[in-house]
Amino acid sequence: MATAIQRRAARSGEGVYYAIGDPTRRRLLDALGRGPRHVNDLARPFAMSRPAISQHLRILRDAGLVSMRRAGRERHYRLRAARLRQVYDWVAHYEKFWTRGLKALGDYLDRQTAQESVSKNPKVNERRKR
Repeated sequence: MATAIQRRAARSGEGVYYAIGDPTRRRLLDALGRGPRHVNDLARPFAMSRPAISQHLRILRDAGLVSMRRAGRERHYRLRAARLRQVYDWVAHYEKFWTRGLKALGDYLDRQTAQESVSKNPKVNERRKR
């Protein structure tokens, strides 16, 4: 169960990061990315109690990542993906490092492939022996 400190963190500007820091909550967001869901549908794939899932959903709701609508005794949740924009913006800053690294890896693999094709070509190997 979340403490008062954890709930306050979820509501703060850092709440989105706290909320997505847990793998269960990320899986719940993935499920809600496929459309609105009833809490029982969300809880079904998890090996934990429904109250535990409800606690995770509360943290996501406090962080503004999901909204909840009551229909009688049932609770329906919907993803509010716009709140993930701050995470995207933060991660996008580091994309240049990935792009640079992936380009270097691609160049290296191209060189390796070229070297392997040269060494497998019998005519080239015959010329090297002379």
